[in-house]
Amino acid sequence: MNSDLEFEELFLAHYPRLVKILVRLVGHAGQAEELASDAFCRFYQHRRNTGAGGGTAPEAENPAGWLYRAAVNLGLDALRANARRSRREEKAHREEAESGQGSPLYELLAEEQRERVRTAIRRLKPIQGQVLLMGSSGFTCKEMAQMLGLKTDSLYVLISRAKAQFEKEYVSLYGRAE
Repeated sequence: MNSDLEFEELFLAHYPRLVKILVRLVGHAGQAEELASDAFCRFYQHRRNTGAGGGTAPEAENPAGWLYRAAVNLGLDALRANARRSRREEKAHREEAESGQGSPLYELLAEEQRERVRTAIRRLKPIQGQVLLMGSSGFTCKEMAQMLGLKTDSLYVLISRAKAQFEKEYVSLYGRAE
């Protein structure tokens, strides 16, 4: 195979059959087309890297055979990857179901809890609510002190008082959490 014209002829002659084989293998037309295209890209790159397919390289003697082997190997790799992904997804779904997360009841209870926290925060002084929200959002004490124009020691006192006031407000509204 010495020219791009020959490569194009090879592509036109074998791409549809390659896709058909890969659809049977992986079960999805879109993925099969992607794998077939990948096989042709690899063939083209390999051909360029080995001097346009000259010599006794297997792809020079039987380019179609090289393509089909490469495509089937890509398909088998995709099946293994799909199986691993399916196992991970199934495990995640089982863990989610066991924890109750993702269920409508869990979501309802979580939203109710978030609303309770918002209500308790609204009853705090604005600066107290701000430091609690900033802290729970991942700001460091140094960052919070700089943004609020406070000394670090003063911030620690403010955070401690804000937590105590939040707990007091929450308990007065909803009682102790069990």
